[in-house]
Amino acid sequence: MKLVLAIVQEKDVPKLQSELNKQKIIATQLPTKGGFLKSKNLTYFIGVDDERVPEVLDIIKAACQSRKQYVTPPISLAGSISDNSYPVEVQVGGATVMVLPVDSFHRF
Repeated sequence: MKLVLAIVQEKDVPKLQSELNKQKIIATQLPTKGGFLKSKNLTYFIGVDDERVPEVLDIIKAACQSRKQYVTPPISLAGSISDNSYPVEVQVGGATVMVLPVDSFHRF
């Protein structure tokens, strides 16, 4: 058995949740917040048998696409020639996924 931890941007959650429900994959959700962009995320805890891990990873990959977004840095960078903050293009979305071994599983 494996524990799949997936940190997903809020915009990708509806599509991912819909696909997990269609495949009857049970997940626990925890609201989280990203550090750099301070954006809302949702962390999924998904316990699955080893043979279902590739299926779960494929679902996450299909539902959570990265995209580009412009953000204004909250502080000016040291050594910059101007005090004006200009928007910077960053890549957002997608998912950060970790697959961990589970020694035992109990449901009470």
